[in-house]
Amino acid sequence: MSDQRSSAPAKDNGITPIQQMVASCSGALLTSLFVTPLDVVKIRLQAQKNPFPKGKCFVYCNGLMDHICVCMNGNKAWYKAPGRFNGTADAFVKIVRNEGVRSLWSGLPPTLVMAVPATVIYFTCYDQLRALLKVKMGQHEQFAPMLSGAVARVGAASVISPIELLRTKLQSEKLSYRQLRTCVRTAVEAEGWLSLWRGLGPTLLRDMPFSAMYWYNYERGKQWLCQRYGTREPTFVMTFASGATSGTIAAILTLPFDVVKTRRQVELGELQAMNLSHKASSTITVMKKIVTQHGVQGLFAGFLPRVIKVAPACAIMISTYELGKDFFRKYNQDRVLGRLHTSNT
Repeated sequence: MSDQRSSAPAKDNGITPIQQMVASCSGALLTSLFVTPLDVVKIRLQAQKNPFPKGKCFVYCNGLMDHICVCMNGNKAWYKAPGRFNGTADAFVKIVRNEGVRSLWSGLPPTLVMAVPATVIYFTCYDQLRALLKVKMGQHEQFAPMLSGAVARVGAASVISPIELLRTKLQSEKLSYRQLRTCVRTAVEAEGWLSLWRGLGPTLLRDMPFSAMYWYNYERGKQWLCQRYGTREPTFVMTFASGATSGTIAAILTLPFDVVKTRRQVELGELQAMNLSHKASSTITVMKKIVTQHGVQGLFAGFLPRVIKVAPACAIMISTYELGKDFFRKYNQDRVLGRLHTSNT
């Protein structure tokens, strides 16, 4: 790629951090639009098989991050809508036919308030860190994506974790914002500021290794495809394939951590919903409980659904993000050429 540091507003490969943010925001929105219907159908099928009682929590995924949702009384909630489904395909057809296409994105808008900023922070920090570490690490620069991905994920998760905790409490207890502020102040006085990051540990236990493996394999895969097909810049298909492959590998290898994280998230959410103060189980305790009840294979439960969800989400997100960056890169280069042409004339 051409170096435009002297004249373009470029900070990383010809684009600015603001442009990286816009590209990642576009990718996040597109990913959520494609992936959310899969999770909505999955939740509706779960609710049909085992109706959610009040206070029960379930995990809602919009393709960007997981959110804990607390079930409330009444039948107006989207996940309690009546319907007799005979499998995933039948559920898709019946939801669209009886409730309208928009029902496939039920519950999405509130989750985007956190998911989109988290994704923007994550991808922008990753690119900025990788550019810096590639220079600093010298001959070991091939490991820059691994380290950058892990650090960027810690940053994004740390920013969003307290907000997600407050959102769950707001939803489960139906507090006003003034009551929520009082509730937070009481919790901080009793347990300290770290109580706002309760649940961050199991999240990082899954997301740090996932991000490290994902970015390392993605960058290596993209580089290999470019060399194989003799091109300097990866095409949309190359980034899509690299994203799907690296996402699948990372999802499989971190599956036990995902199972434990989901269990702990649901437990924490239900404790909040029931307004119980006793401490949630530790990660090790949850892991031992799963092995005792279901054997080691219990740590790999949900293998296929996780891969089906993660692979397309990673592919859509990274290919859209790279496409957005490429658009801004060319835009910046055209501006520089335009200025040079104007100055010469």
